[in-house]
Amino acid sequence: MTYNYFAMLDATPTLVPLARLEQAASVLRVLAHPHRLRICDLLLNGRLSVKQIADHLRIPGNAASQHLNMMKAHGILGCERMGKTVYYRVIDPRPGWLLACMKEHEGPPLPSVTPGMEQ
Repeated sequence: MTYNYFAMLDATPTLVPLARLEQAASVLRVLAHPHRLRICDLLLNGRLSVKQIADHLRIPGNAASQHLNMMKAHGILGCERMGKTVYYRVIDPRPGWLLACMKEHEGPPLPSVTPGMEQ
């Protein structure tokens, strides 16, 4: 039996438009770090200060600020200043959707791969 690849493409009208995939890839690149995902997970429960986030992640405040500033620059987070303290919150729904999907479809742990040892 032979398959006509192009006929299969024509029979699949529900493909996601390329522009939408490019938008998703852009957001995924920004979120593609465990600390940034954890920050979004924390902030979906309410606003937090840079110090609170840094303390929770056990990372220096300047490292937390770099993650926060990257996500703010891409429109994922918003912030407000109260006195000397800056509080961040999630303003884009996509991190929440991604995290909800991850929680709903959590599977067994993936095997760890040593860099350079991929098969």
